[in-house]
Amino acid sequence: MTPGPPTAEERFISVVIPNRNGAAFVGECLRAAFASTYRRFEVVVVDDGSEDGSADVVRDFPCRLVRLPHGGVSRARNAGARAAAGDLLFFIDNDCLLARDTLAIANASYRRREGLVLGGTYTPAPHDRDFFSAFQSVFIHHFETKRAEPDYVASHAMVVDAELFRRSGGFVEGSFIGVAASVEDVELCHRLRAMGCRLEMNPELLVKHMFRFSLRRSLANAIRKARSWTRYSIGNRDLLADSGAASLELKTNVLSSAAVAVLVAASAVQGVRWPLAVAAAVVALDLGVNRRLIAAWRRTGGALFSVLATAYYLTVYAAAVAAGGLAGGLEHLWSAGDRRACTQRLGT
Repeated sequence: MTPGPPTAEERFISVVIPNRNGAAFVGECLRAAFASTYRRFEVVVVDDGSEDGSADVVRDFPCRLVRLPHGGVSRARNAGARAAAGDLLFFIDNDCLLARDTLAIANASYRRREGLVLGGTYTPAPHDRDFFSAFQSVFIHHFETKRAEPDYVASHAMVVDAELFRRSGGFVEGSFIGVAASVEDVELCHRLRAMGCRLEMNPELLVKHMFRFSLRRSLANAIRKARSWTRYSIGNRDLLADSGAASLELKTNVLSSAAVAVLVAASAVQGVRWPLAVAAAVVALDLGVNRRLIAAWRRTGGALFSVLATAYYLTVYAAAVAAGGLAGGLEHLWSAGDRRACTQRLGT
């Protein structure tokens, strides 16, 4: 697609896609993008030093390809934004599928409102229907659409005016925030809000995600996300904030699951029953706090899926998030210690 004269009805949209070793799914991502019914758009793919032939896959499509040595997802997105010709930037990931009307919905929702950052989310049902992928897709959809004006909008479906994005300085590069996809979108959104921008979630702006999750990949993702999120949130002094996927419900679940584990262990060691009664009460509280998430699992996958997803969420998944959170907290303390030691050595 080529840009024509800008109109109030239809803005030229640049779909910006970072790619790192995504040969297994970037082709499907691009096929979905070019099936769009929207007329005025381009696709910019930034290859972040892939080693699996991804660039050869991308060359089969009529998109703009920018190739970089490996430097991280934020650097790739920023390079894509610099190369883009659109009035609007639509950031997605290389494992996300646009629906045929997604760009039209983005244009209609954004219009020409100044200072807006528009967000979308995953479809409740993912592209791949295995248990762990379905668990994650419902989880993300539920928490990212909980508020019309969220704490952040995720870069797997983020629409922002191109000039506004460039004035902001773009995504942070070169730190733990920007090297691997984690909280780079959260940090950017917090900075944009500080500039006076408004964040808005449109639940109809959907992308379908290709998770391909196994148990191992699901737990690894939980650990990695919790690790980065905790490290960032401690530094940002909003560890207890109700922030999208890092919701109060999830934090309640992690603390409740830890308390239950301690109570069950205490009952086994001491040979008394009262800790089990307390543990049951804690589980009931946890279920009550997370009742809307549980209902979302039921709507998407039925009663059995909801039971299994809830059991996974209350046990193994909670343990993985707790492990990631602990690692992130320790990394924050370690990096703070490094900064203090450096300051002392410099005598300042």
